[in-house]
Amino acid sequence: MAMAATEVEPPVQVEPTPSVTDTLKAEVEALKKKLEEERIKLNDVELSHAASKVDSIPAMNMKVRRMLKGHQGKVLCMDWCGDRRRVVSSSQDGKMIVWDAFTTNKEHAITMPTTWVMACSYSPSETHVACGGLDNKCSVYTLNKDEVDVSQTRHTVAIHTSYLSSCQFTNSDQQILTSSGDGTCSLWDVESSSIIQSFHGHSADVTSLHLSPSEQGNTFVSAGADKLCMIWDIRTGQYVQQFEGHDGDINSVKYYPSGDAFASASDDATCRLYDLRADREVNCFTKASIIFPATCLDFSVSGRLLFAGYNDYTINVWDTLKGTRCAILFGHENRVSCLGISPDGCALCTGSWDFTLRVWA
Repeated sequence: MAMAATEVEPPVQVEPTPSVTDTLKAEVEALKKKLEEERIKLNDVELSHAASKVDSIPAMNMKVRRMLKGHQGKVLCMDWCGDRRRVVSSSQDGKMIVWDAFTTNKEHAITMPTTWVMACSYSPSETHVACGGLDNKCSVYTLNKDEVDVSQTRHTVAIHTSYLSSCQFTNSDQQILTSSGDGTCSLWDVESSSIIQSFHGHSADVTSLHLSPSEQGNTFVSAGADKLCMIWDIRTGQYVQQFEGHDGDINSVKYYPSGDAFASASDDATCRLYDLRADREVNCFTKASIIFPATCLDFSVSGRLLFAGYNDYTINVWDTLKGTRCAILFGHENRVSCLGISPDGCALCTGSWDFTLRVWA
């Protein structure tokens, strides 16, 4: 007797329910899109167009007035003293030198326990200098005229888990900000060598930082190999703004003199100006002929000029408002690694891999 064939029902297709994570991700993307739309609405006019009626900058005649020779390796960092006369520089040779930029004399030469001293900074009181590099530490030295050997005054303030890329005293000698290849920035108490606040947010090496020029100095900007610039609140340890736009590692950041904007220099051969109030990029300084990375930058005292050093051995001078190039400074024989405007705005000091520093005016 034949058995009746039983029909097998096909399995019911169950639609996968979106996970909470996917829902939140979609919500975040929607909010980002909405924010971007609002930002575009407020972007009523380009800075270069708004500045079209402003007079152009007349021809510049800056020349090398002093050359500081003495390093036996690539100059990696420099900083002006508040007295507008002295300069501190650090180098691949493991030396930190304090110069008199007027006479070109070396006032102090300090040998570090490591090569590649990548960061150095003068204190506000002009009596201390800080430096560090591949030793992962930030050390502070006291510049006492009566002291025979300044290197004996060494005091280790900060220790990171990777190289020190940048350091800057806050508005007093008591605290110092550091950034590192470990992806963090930190605020330290100089006397006790203890950490006051740490800043986590970058996903790669932090290459540069700069403290806000405002009197309170409650914020600073940092940038790094993750192509991001972040504005941090020193009091909370949290970042309050984040800016993107570069296509390569960012090598340097500097606040605009008013503290309302900052500029960044990147491996993508551009410098960019970001306005904190507009919460966006307002200018990009680039030319088709510039193909080498921008390594360092600084503003003139008025903020109208932006000086930027490049790997093609030149310094380009940009009109901050119009976005045009005003001048090119030639003189170095290797890549320009650091530069800074003197506190009175009368001179520019540049350091290079050609082992020299040059003072322009």
